Amino acid sequence: MTNPKMEKAKNDIIKAKRMITEYQKKLRNLERHIIDLENEEIIALYRKENLNDDDFSKLAALLRSQRENESADETAVEKKEEKTNALY
Repeated sequence: MTNPKMEKAKNDIIKAKRMITEYQKKLRNLERHIIDLENEEIIALYRKENLNDDDFSKLAALLRSQRENESADETAVEKKEEKTNALY
């Protein structure tokens, strides 16, 4: 004899897992779509500004260093906040 409540719960779990799988696929597709759109934007900028490969490399290096500096600044602020919180 099977318990109907248990069977329903098991079926609900199966349904939930299917939905999770579907949403994970949808999420991956959306993330790929965002990357494609970002790449198109970069290419459009490259063409609009008539950049050559050297210019583009310099721009990429500048953006990378700016991002690293921002990350270092955020880390410094977080450490300062941790010290301040530790005092209280």
